[in-house]
Amino acid sequence: MIPLTIDEAKTLARTLRDSLPNGVDLTHGQSLDLLSRTLGFADWNELAAQYKQPSFGPAMPVLRVFDVDLARSFYVDVLGFTIDFEHQFEPGLPTFLGLSRGDTSLGLSEHHGDGTPGSVVWVPTRNLDDYRSHVTRGAAGKLRPGIDRDAPGGPTMTINDPFGNEIRFCEPE
Repeated sequence: MIPLTIDEAKTLARTLRDSLPNGVDLTHGQSLDLLSRTLGFADWNELAAQYKQPSFGPAMPVLRVFDVDLARSFYVDVLGFTIDFEHQFEPGLPTFLGLSRGDTSLGLSEHHGDGTPGSVVWVPTRNLDDYRSHVTRGAAGKLRPGIDRDAPGGPTMTINDPFGNEIRFCEPE
């Protein structure tokens, strides 16, 4: 994985150079090349060229919710997501939550024009049986989803949030 920005790459190269033992000296250019080779590129020029190419990060599906406190409780306490950020223009206006668990990010929005109730999100998941146990404990036994072991793409556990959105946790085969 390459650093997000060219400045981050330069900072990593500087940190590498500064962490070398006494008597081992590299120029900044040499440390940039060493970092580049470590990341799988021939040299700094090849790595730097990557920052000029269009690039996309992972998408963040936005799900419509109607009660941010209920959404927070369900997604954090039951499903085990972490709140990355919360945005509200001012008190009394709709809230937008950014959540994540592992590599999966979700947006939960009270804003009228964001998302559509009843949306479906497919989430690749490892150790689905263990995650099912976590969800059941988090819901104090009130939510006991099954796992469809014959679902296309691999065993799948489907959970509906309190707002009608469907999250399909799938263990790809």
